Formats: sequence, C-alpha cells, structure tokens
Amino acid sequence: MVDTPPPRPLAGILWMILTGLCFIGVTALVKHIGRSLPSQEAVFLRYLLGLVFVLPMLPDMLRTGLDRRLARGFALRGVPHSFATLLWFYAMTKIPMAEVTAMGYLQPVYLSVGAALFFGEALAARRMAAIGVAIIGALIILRPGFRELSPGHLAMLASTPCFAVSYLLAKRLTELSSPAVVVGWLSITTTIGLAPFAWAVWVTPSMGDLGWLLLTAAFATAGHYTMMLAFRAAPMAVTQPVTFLTLIWSVSLGYLLFGEGVDAMVVLGGAVIVAAVSYIALREARLNRRRVPVV
Repeated sequence: MVDTPPPRPLAGILWMILTGLCFIGVTALVKHIGRSLPSQEAVFLRYLLGLVFVLPMLPDMLRTGLDRRLARGFALRGVPHSFATLLWFYAMTKIPMAEVTAMGYLQPVYLSVGAALFFGEALAARRMAAIGVAIIGALIILRPGFRELSPGHLAMLASTPCFAVSYLLAKRLTELSSPAVVVGWLSITTTIGLAPFAWAVWVTPSMGDLGWLLLTAAFATAGHYTMMLAFRAAPMAVTQPVTFLTLIWSVSLGYLLFGEGVDAMVVLGGAVIVAAVSYIALREARLNRRRVPVV
C-alpha cells in the first residue's frame, strides 16, 4: 500500500492563493492583449509560445509512446479544450474580468454532472441541491430579463461546459498515462486546433504582444502546477473556499487597470457559487473518509 502523506491545510491554502494570483495574472494579461490582437490569434499564440514549457515533458512523452487508443484520446480532448479556450479569450475581451471569474466558478458544477452522466458517480439529493444553488448564483450574475446578455456572456457560458468536458476526458486519460504526458499532448493538440481560427483573422503581432503572450503562458503553466500542489497538500474542501479571493482580486484589478465598475451583484453571485461548490467538495471529502477502511 502506498503511504498517503498527511494533509497540510496551511500549505494547501497558500498554494491555492498562489494559484489564484497566477490565474488572475493570465486574466489581466489577456484583457490587455485583447486591445491589439484578435482573440482567436491571441489564444493561438499563447499556446504556440507555451510549447516551450512542454520541452521538460518530452522525455516522458517519448517513453510513453502513442498507440491508437492514446492518440484518439488526446485528439478527442483537444477539440473541446480548443473551443473552450477560444470562447474564454473572446469573453475576456468583451465583459468585465469579475464576470468572467465569477462565471468560471460554475466549472465544478458541470464536472459533477458530467461525472454522474459518464462515469456513473452518484448524484445525491444534497449535491443536486448545491448545484441548484450554484445555478441561482449564476442567475444573480447574469440577471436575464433585467439587463441585456452580450455575446461575451454567452461565450463564457459556453466555455465552462467545454472546459468541464476536457477535464473529464483528462481524468480518463490519466488512468492510461502520466499527468505530464497528458498536459504535454493537450498543449500540442490545442495549438493545432486553434491554428485555423487564428489564420482566418491573422494580424502581424508586435514583439511586445509576443512578450505579453509568453508571460501569459508562463502564468498559466505555473497556475496549473501550483493548483496540483494545493490539491496534493490538502483536500478540496479546504482549498475551494480560497478561490473566492480570486474574485476579489479580479474586481480590484478590473477597477484599477481597466476602469471596470464594481458590480455588487456579480460579487454576490460569485459568493453563492463558491459556497455551493465548497459544500459539494466538503460532502465529497466526508464521504471519501467513510469509504476508506481503517487499517
């Protein structure tokens, strides 16, 4: 039996705070770059330049090889992830940072529903109630009927389930290969998937734009790595509530750097979603403890 390291809640919280800072860095940089490049080109260049961070993963990728099953799985995952990132970058250029961040909190909700539909995981009444609360939080943010929903809102709503499908496929792929190989091939397939969209709107980027996009890729890679460290150090029931800080930082940066207004309803809706998702994580942690036999 492999020894499970003891939980380190403080370390998990600190790693998750760092994760939030990295992803807020990504969000702010995308918002800035969106002023000079089409979103389709910006997201393609972000992944193309980010391939430099795949280089350390190449030894694992070469050792693993690529049989038909893995090739099909990696290619299949690249499709929803390409659309998800394309929609997310577009949304980022059209709606305030705080709204993008708050609506992104819905991703664990889609993951819960997807895991129940495709992996046969239980969808108990309490989890369904928490999902219902999260949807109410989204409605507080969007306020349909009380304000006009822009294409940016619709793009963000569509990107979140696409990301969820990508991560559900990743869960299955990690049973067949190492995380480094899964991440490496995701970068390659997404770059390929985004290329036609970038070509259709191509504008010659400046060296400054390329530098910002390389920095965006660095922040994104660091954020995924620190998130992994957070989940390794402490259960999601501990780390999930910390993600609400990301919304506070997003509101602050949007106001200070981009002149975006502070919308109390967006903050309220984001808080409702985070509370619901945190409850789901807490319930899962308790159920998992009950399933593990005492030895």
